[in-house]
Amino acid sequence: MSLTATVNVYTEITPNPATMKFITNKLLINGSKDFATKESAEDSPFAKELFKFSFVDGVFFASNFVTITKVAGSDWEDLTPILKEFVKGAVESELKIVNDHNEEVIFEGTETEKKIQQILHDYVRPAVEQDGGAIHYKSFDEAGVVTVELKGSCSGCPSSTITLKAGIENLLKRMVPEVTEVIAEAM
Repeated sequence: MSLTATVNVYTEITPNPATMKFITNKLLINGSKDFATKESAEDSPFAKELFKFSFVDGVFFASNFVTITKVAGSDWEDLTPILKEFVKGAVESELKIVNDHNEEVIFEGTETEKKIQQILHDYVRPAVEQDGGAIHYKSFDEAGVVTVELKGSCSGCPSSTITLKAGIENLLKRMVPEVTEVIAEAM
């Protein structure tokens, strides 16, 4: 007799009204994976299935949750029960998030760039993931400007500018004196 733990799925609203976080009691992925379009989901059986729902406009995975972006004009009250059931079934049947290839975290660039990436990874990433999103380091220029990319519920979120300026920029300026500004690259 096989003893498999029951998969539980619960939802959490995010600061972005177009996204909902579906949290499971099982680790789904180490790191994160963003599928902003149906076409980008080719390598993800799980995301591909979600995009079959006409109301799904984006899919983002991190640790034990999937953040789903809905199309305008659809209502979470109608969609949540359908998506909860789907996520539960997909996790129970071990539908793959990404076709196998392990990703190790490696920081590249100058010592300053490595320090910025380490801070983003250790301090910012966990907080952003709590809201169903992700942040990725893009670049650091000679003027001291750090460029990041926001994904998941952070992409298009009305409060992401405040988070970026008041939180992330202040943290980086304090910990890395060379940083003068943090900007988000448009998706």
